[in-house]
Amino acid sequence: MEITVKTFDELSKQELYSILRLRSEVFVVEQDCVYQDIDRKDDKALHIMGIEDGILVAYARCFQPGDYFDKASIGRILVRENYRKMGYGHAITKAAIKAIKSKFKADTIKISAQIYLVIFYESHGFKTVGDRYMEDGIPHIAMIRS
Repeated sequence: MEITVKTFDELSKQELYSILRLRSEVFVVEQDCVYQDIDRKDDKALHIMGIEDGILVAYARCFQPGDYFDKASIGRILVRENYRKMGYGHAITKAAIKAIKSKFKADTIKISAQIYLVIFYESHGFKTVGDRYMEDGIPHIAMIRS
């Protein structure tokens, strides 16, 4: 899988379409969660794309401190369903952490993690903070990596 990092303005129309389509496939259709994915924050984000054979198979978006949370953050981490179990989730997460360190010069990262992924994020150095909460009908917890 080839990793590409782009700002919103650097994305082609086709790349943006692929990102929005895949996020909808995973977060709206697959997770059966009706929510507003297009949240007016993509223009502030770094977009981390994992491409395999010309297909967007993994994705994350990153924010500098203050653009989403008070700390740098990663969100919308996903892997296309038929590409899971290949380590792409780990690869895209590592690439997002690296992008935050290199582009934003930030070491502390905050995420809003779906509860079932806590062990996955702990393997990347994140630790849970606070209590569980519901976000768009799905149990989440805040996690910090410093």
